[in-house]
Amino acid sequence: MSGSNVDRPDPGGSAGAVMDRPATGGASGTVADRPGAGGSSGAAAGRPDAGVSGAVVVGLDVGGTSTRAVVATVAGERLGAARAGGGNPTSHGPDRAADEVRAALRGALAGITPSRVAAGVIGLAGAGRLLADPAGRDAFDRAWRDAGLRCPYTVHSDALIAYAAGTSAPDGTVLVAGTGAIAARVRGLRLDRVADGHGWLLGDAGSGFWLGREAVRRVLADLDRARQPDALGGRVLTTLLGHATVAPRPRDTVDALVQTITRRPPVELARLAPLVVEAARDAEPTAVALIAQAAAHLADSAGRIRPPEAADPVVLGGGLLTGDTPLAAALRAELRRRWPDASVRRAGDGAAAAAWLAARDLPGTTDPAALHDRLLTAAP
Repeated sequence: MSGSNVDRPDPGGSAGAVMDRPATGGASGTVADRPGAGGSSGAAAGRPDAGVSGAVVVGLDVGGTSTRAVVATVAGERLGAARAGGGNPTSHGPDRAADEVRAALRGALAGITPSRVAAGVIGLAGAGRLLADPAGRDAFDRAWRDAGLRCPYTVHSDALIAYAAGTSAPDGTVLVAGTGAIAARVRGLRLDRVADGHGWLLGDAGSGFWLGREAVRRVLADLDRARQPDALGGRVLTTLLGHATVAPRPRDTVDALVQTITRRPPVELARLAPLVVEAARDAEPTAVALIAQAAAHLADSAGRIRPPEAADPVVLGGGLLTGDTPLAAALRAELRRRWPDASVRRAGDGAAAAAWLAARDLPGTTDPAALHDRLLTAAP
């Protein structure tokens, strides 16, 4: 892409790379997820932006399973929002990913004049890979133009978006744990240093994959010792084999379990993480121990990049940390033990955070912290 400017490293390569080539051509207008939306973007009657003054921004949170877009003013008023399918180009390929980005943009912009949009931010995992792929950059450029947008947009990593979804502080730390896991140090709202995020084979300690793999390992160890697996082990066997019965010769169950797992993509072990979480809620000892180990691993990752005396905020993101989960509770306790003066916050709406990042440097934004509060408080 012409004019791309990479300004900081991120887990997938680069964050904050500006896609600043002016967009040309394209159409806009599909169905949004708010009542009464739709119709031509040029029609004044019933338009969500009718009577609204000031610049408008767009934020997108692009994930492997869904793509969310938010349109808002620099005063913090939400004008539109929409959701589409997974738009991560690494998972789905650039063309399909761009289709979902286009659908989310059109939905959120339905009834809004696209020319009013002054800036946009797209957050996604592996931002650097997108920027390094000409086909991916062109596909996202086309999606942007097809939505009727002519302003520049910036691509940030999902880790930075998660951080901004939890705080407006310019400096701090973000920990994200879902299928994988990563920690990042943020300075001036740019990723500065990163720990882990090395993928399932080499890292992602404390992640959903890690929990699933360790749960299976505990089952295999019990079977090797000719012991009956515990309650968590029974859940694992039932999920993978359809039953929890151990063969008279335990090695036969070991072989069946190993064959079942090795026939599937390794990352599918992450699907066992909810079993560990639920077992920990029931105070099953093996699950409780695994949760404690996962929390320690995640805190250790943060410790690689966060000074011992740091007092700036820590934001928790990802499916394992943003809900009311045993892992989130264990990690919060571990972080407070290691950094007692730091606040620990939970990431909120990523699309709203992306919109805030797009708005914060525009001339009409006089109080970025107050704008953050308005946009994130209004998040559904």
